[in-house]
Amino acid sequence: MTSKNPLENPIYFGANADTLQKASELRKNMTNSEKLLWEKIRNKQLNGYKFRRQHTISNFIADFYCHRVKLVIEIDGGYHNNEEQKEYDIGRTVELNELGITVIRFTNSEVENEIEKVIEAIKKYLE
Repeated sequence: MTSKNPLENPIYFGANADTLQKASELRKNMTNSEKLLWEKIRNKQLNGYKFRRQHTISNFIADFYCHRVKLVIEIDGGYHNNEEQKEYDIGRTVELNELGITVIRFTNSEVENEIEKVIEAIKKYLE
């Protein structure tokens, strides 16, 4: 018999209940950039690949995640230019890479002003 406990599902990579709860809250309060990209990638619109939004992976919450190809898509706001945040992002990417997950990043500006280029970049990765 399979457990219904999401914490035991391998796609969460050992996430804890607090992180799952925080991800749920973030899904209810997505940024404009996240909403814009979500409209383009939800419901398997990109070559049949399923993406999850605000998905918990270990102790992190990815903006978007495709488990089939182990791809995280992050949309970075202005605070990601702060040195401390840059260091955190690098460490987070290294930890996700150690789990076999690739991280690609776009800025809010790229998503809001060049959404088709963003979609093409994601498609290129998926190929």
